[in-house]
Amino acid sequence: MKPLAPINPDPLPPYAAVDFLDTDSLLTAGELALRAEVRAWVDARLMPIITECHFAGRFPGELVPEMAALGLLGPTIPAEYGGPGRTSTDYGIIMQELERCDSGVRSFASVQSSLVMYPIFAFGSEAQKKRWLPGLAQGTEIGCFGLTEPEFGSNPAGMIVSATETSDGWVLHGTKKWLSNGPSATIAIVWAKTGDTDDARSVRGFIVPTDLPGVTVHRIDDKHSLRVSESSAMTFDQVKLPKDAILPGSSGVKSPLMCLTQARFGIVWGSLGAAMACFDEALQYAKRREMFGKPIAQTQLQQSRLADMVTKITNGQLLAIHLARLKDRGDVTPSQVSLAKRYNVDMACDVAREARRLLGANGILGGWHSMRHMANLESVYTYEGTHDMHTLIVGQELTGMQAYR
Repeated sequence: MKPLAPINPDPLPPYAAVDFLDTDSLLTAGELALRAEVRAWVDARLMPIITECHFAGRFPGELVPEMAALGLLGPTIPAEYGGPGRTSTDYGIIMQELERCDSGVRSFASVQSSLVMYPIFAFGSEAQKKRWLPGLAQGTEIGCFGLTEPEFGSNPAGMIVSATETSDGWVLHGTKKWLSNGPSATIAIVWAKTGDTDDARSVRGFIVPTDLPGVTVHRIDDKHSLRVSESSAMTFDQVKLPKDAILPGSSGVKSPLMCLTQARFGIVWGSLGAAMACFDEALQYAKRREMFGKPIAQTQLQQSRLADMVTKITNGQLLAIHLARLKDRGDVTPSQVSLAKRYNVDMACDVAREARRLLGANGILGGWHSMRHMANLESVYTYEGTHDMHTLIVGQELTGMQAYR
């Protein structure tokens, strides 16, 4: 009598990152060492719990001190303010390895680094930098970023949250939505108009401790996507701020857009990591899954699918590395980042979907990761500039004409 078949297949071999065109040869020994360190930590500490966290809708906050110890929070912040002073390429590599596990984990580090620490470093006073950046780098302070509003997403210049100057400070009033890290945040970087509601030039950034009277956090849990990321709305009901709450170097809507450019760069690398994870899962599964007496990897249909996937990933790898080198030289432009975010996220969505399909019915089970990545990437496709908005940004760069007004 034949033994009963197992209900679930045996676990796949350890992750093996695809590198069809030897793009590792474009990285330095230090960059490869950093990647190996972060990859090993992700394998040991994040991957064993990520499925449980996804189904529970829980961010693994207990691992934040370890992330800080590895230098994953504010990697490009100089040592004098508590950061490791790494390059943009290093930052991208970190984002790739974190999102190889889950987009929500990468979102936590990306928001902390690019949307909270970066504006304090770029627009803050010396006192603000010394007060906040070391704690944010250590993970003892958690930050969130308040730009989007219930009625204003792709058009941040239309925001209606206001900051009114008084004799002894500011009064902040209004509602922000989709603040990643919001439920755990100790501070929020909030963007508000200090002048008339139609004056986008009056937009300024403020550091807002979330325990102030009048600040209310509204947790958002009913999500199909990014379930590991904490999300919230936040209301500010006549919140009194001191005069030094304002980021003195911020000026107009261009300031929060500069922050988003930093975060979008991280997404270029992060989405690549998600795509690589899905491809590896699909490839290893195809080699082991037998149908009609042979592995499905031996069929033309699946080889075509895998070839398409690896071609797209390879394009994304070359794009991410070259963009990082431009950024480290100080030569990158926001529209170049938009092009890369647009391509790599769309590519990762395609790869995740095709990997899920290759896995068949097993692909919807929690023990497999492609469908979780597929759901997460739908959010990444939308946030920090929708795919369509990045299309129009690139189109404006090419033609010199705005099509979104």
